[in-house]
Amino acid sequence: MARIDVAAPSCGMSGIALMENAGAAVARVVRRRFRPGRVLVLAGPGNNGGDGYVAARHLALRGWPVDVAPVAPPRPGSDAAAMAALWRGPVVPPDRGRVVAADIVIDAVFGAGLKRDIDLSIADLLAVARRIVAIDIPSGVDGATGLARGRPAQAQLTVTFEARKPGHLLYPGRELCGETLCVAIGMPAAAFACVETKTWRNTPSLWQFPQPAATDHKYRRGHLTILAGPMAGAALLAAAASRRVGAGLVTLNGAGLSGAPPGVIVSPAPLDDLLADSRRQVWLCGPGLGVEAAGAALRSLLDAGRTVVADADALTSAAGAAENLFGVAAITPHEGEFARLFPDLGDDRLTRARIAASRIGAVVVLKGPDTVIAAPDGRAAINDN
Repeated sequence: MARIDVAAPSCGMSGIALMENAGAAVARVVRRRFRPGRVLVLAGPGNNGGDGYVAARHLALRGWPVDVAPVAPPRPGSDAAAMAALWRGPVVPPDRGRVVAADIVIDAVFGAGLKRDIDLSIADLLAVARRIVAIDIPSGVDGATGLARGRPAQAQLTVTFEARKPGHLLYPGRELCGETLCVAIGMPAAAFACVETKTWRNTPSLWQFPQPAATDHKYRRGHLTILAGPMAGAALLAAAASRRVGAGLVTLNGAGLSGAPPGVIVSPAPLDDLLADSRRQVWLCGPGLGVEAAGAALRSLLDAGRTVVADADALTSAAGAAENLFGVAAITPHEGEFARLFPDLGDDRLTRARIAASRIGAVVVLKGPDTVIAAPDGRAAINDN
């Protein structure tokens, strides 16, 4: 989003106009969501602080009692400095008593571009606020990763602009934002076109389902075979899900299986016999199969050139040896499985998933409350539902 902001002036929208629109939008949201009360704007030195000065001005024009407490002066000559010069209301020191007394504290200290821990003095101020409305993102949340930079305070409401950042979707940032509202502020479409998009919020607009023709039959729509072990719950769920998304045939392979959903074939046949059928091109290997059995089955499937989704025990069989997954189409690890496969990667879920996908040449579905789906070419989507 920072690169889009940079492109805006060349597309006919100045930075100061965007700042005016952003601050005015914050003021509108506050007026619509809350009853009039004492507002304290904690303003930082950058553009986030500039948005805060604008929000203060618009609220004051509507008769709200507003104080601005700069935690640092805006940089001379900046858009923020121009907006600070337009503020005619009270300017007060940023002290604990004023924060406690305010009905609403507008956090305009740091935005999504913060790359260092916030000072303890700022963290301590925000920590005693009764209600925080954050501009762009709560101060101390990294907009690119959602990770905490120091001790960010819990916001009740976050107002961001034009598009959510990864930090709004990834934990702990998603929780620290409280409710997140994304509002338009007049960013030209041409500015978005200047920047290649590689990260998306995972919504149905991204999903591509096959559109069967009237003449299609079950094999043309795909035959999925799921290798299931004695603990078959996950395999049964996968079978039901694959039917729902349009698989023409679904086979559960295993001994003593029961409870298969309607339309699912259950077969106890040996793996080699099933591989002899060239129509069985897509396989799910791992859930409830046992580590040793899953590892052996995975190698057989890959040697046969099949399209494979590796899950659960198949992933555990490759712990410390992620190269054993070369050739799979997708992997679906939870956090523990991922850490065993890629122990050298850090805390940033989005970057970790992207690096892992590139290393093994497969889609990585890093599961969790903020599941990340990453492709080997760097594209990624984040679940927030």
